[in-house]
Amino acid sequence: MAKKKIYITREVPEIALKMLKKYKDFDVRMYRGDKKIPRRILLNNVKGCHGILSILTEKIDAQVMDAAGPNLKVISNFAVGFDNVDLKAAKERGIRVGNTPAPEVSQSVAEFTFALLMARTRRIVESDRFTRLGKYEEWDPLLMLGRDVYNKTIGIVGLGRIGQEVAKRAGKGFNMKILYTDIARNPKFEKEYKAKKTTLPLLLKNADYVTLHVPLLPATRHLISTKELKRMKKTAYLINTARGPVVDEKALLKALYKNEIAGAALDVYECEPAIDCDPHDRYELRKLSNVIITPHIASATIEARDAMARLAAQNIIGVLKNKKAPALIKIK
Repeated sequence: MAKKKIYITREVPEIALKMLKKYKDFDVRMYRGDKKIPRRILLNNVKGCHGILSILTEKIDAQVMDAAGPNLKVISNFAVGFDNVDLKAAKERGIRVGNTPAPEVSQSVAEFTFALLMARTRRIVESDRFTRLGKYEEWDPLLMLGRDVYNKTIGIVGLGRIGQEVAKRAGKGFNMKILYTDIARNPKFEKEYKAKKTTLPLLLKNADYVTLHVPLLPATRHLISTKELKRMKKTAYLINTARGPVVDEKALLKALYKNEIAGAALDVYECEPAIDCDPHDRYELRKLSNVIITPHIASATIEARDAMARLAAQNIIGVLKNKKAPALIKIK
């Protein structure tokens, strides 16, 4: 009997391969290049595949699905977000799509969100640079003044799994007042963590820290732009560990250059992997001292990546072996 072909588009933790290779009727192959798989290689290597384990850097569209052919039954995306997968095209072809929203991922991203928040407000990156350059000469009561986090107001845009984990740390760890926006109200969570659902304009007006935890959808693209940034306090900070295009980068750059908000901390970018969408204008994130930039590593812990690998493999096994697939997306 012919084996079922499974293709992994980028090197992932070994646990995923071990789980898939346990099945003797699976032919598992993985692209092992150091960089993103070239499009022509992707299209060639998915031919005849029954399952694809994709990475968020790959655009899995109708062209890829058609290159795979009628055997393709499941695409398991190694990410919580799935904006790189054409869900409509998958539904039209009867292909199931899964993602990896493991609890460990939510916890890791929430921890990293707070790491960014603390690093920006306490000027840790600036201070490190200052000290390495030999500028520290003596203790100074006005040196690198930041702001406290305790008892301040945090505005959480999107109270999903990650947003809730951020809120837990904010409320229980730092006694912060919690404002949130979401499609639905969560009365149980509000009661336990003294959180308050509000509108985005009121959240922006009242929050000392605004942190984004929404998926990238047509409705959330440029959710934060000029009008929204002007609503924020001049002393407020913006943190984005969601998806880059949720923020209008040009509008944010202008606000940061003009000190219209106190600062930002970004792990994702609108034109990622480019840090700036327009390299020819005068605005550049890398030149700003009031912003921290990191290379999309919010979930980059061993625990989170292993959990994602397990889920990604389980989604494929579940579909191809008629077992329970733990994280399939409901495509409308």
